[in-house]
Amino acid sequence: MSVNLRMQRRYYLVCAHNVAQKRLSLPSCVSLLFTPVKGFDPAASLLGSKTPAPNMSPRVAVVTGGNKGIGLAIVRALCKQFQGDIYLTARDVGRGQEAVQSLSSEGLKAMFHQLDINDVNSIKTAAAYFKEKYGGVDVLINNAGIAFKNEDTAPFAVQAEVTLKTNFFATRDMLTHFLPLIKAGGRVVNVSSLLGSMTLKKCSPALQQRFRSEDITEDELVGLMQRFVDEAKKGNHKEDGWPETAYGVSKTGLTTLSMIQARHLSKERPNDGILLNACCPGWVRTDMAGPKAPKTPDEGATTPVYLALLPPGATEPHGKLVSEKEVQPW
Repeated sequence: MSVNLRMQRRYYLVCAHNVAQKRLSLPSCVSLLFTPVKGFDPAASLLGSKTPAPNMSPRVAVVTGGNKGIGLAIVRALCKQFQGDIYLTARDVGRGQEAVQSLSSEGLKAMFHQLDINDVNSIKTAAAYFKEKYGGVDVLINNAGIAFKNEDTAPFAVQAEVTLKTNFFATRDMLTHFLPLIKAGGRVVNVSSLLGSMTLKKCSPALQQRFRSEDITEDELVGLMQRFVDEAKKGNHKEDGWPETAYGVSKTGLTTLSMIQARHLSKERPNDGILLNACCPGWVRTDMAGPKAPKTPDEGATTPVYLALLPPGATEPHGKLVSEKEVQPW
């Protein structure tokens, strides 16, 4: 049997299967079969081949803070499970490239792009790169974050300003510039913490009401986060209804921001099937959490990767806080 005849027979069989499964209409199938495109195999397309059609970019996943800890473990897991290009990003080029090389020694392929979430110009440069090269982003995992050690002697006012600058305000900058790039069917995961919900319970009733309200706006949330920093600088944060934890407040803000932006996506792009969630990786043995934590980084990556790889057509979870692959109360 000639090559052309074998290919034609393959097209017929695949088309018949897709029509039977109601994945494709008969007219569309006929059009596909009799409209040849150089270098494009319609049967491979229908079968879900990893080879993209001409003029179509491969899928791409972007992980911030990916050079160590949970971020590196997330990249490692995506290299094994995600069908597309995976970008490990980090503010330090040397450390980022070393992390990519370490994955390569494991037989895993990741790419690197410099990205410092505390630098808006760095965010804009990265966003422009992914828009130009891929036409957008399929998976975004905002993992980059910081935490002061318990024994750190820095004044609480400093801890409040520095922690919220990265964990809330810089992550918000990431979302501001990258959310418009998220493709239909995309997944956005903000690595937050159950400490955020624990902190919420320690806030004043008035603050709890606003954080839990479905009509809180992003601008109002930004104002609340700035208010915490300002009151911490004055030493009045407790009197203003805030608990004594900068990290906890930063994660309360990030989880609330995730809920706000998920509602916005549902309203502005209702047919695009984008899912955005916050998650808690758990207490993980990293430079940030220390050696006594019970989870390995690979175990900590489980829930973020689960959310990043929610299957096509999934509608939930969306706008939730997820831990151990389960939606948590807020």
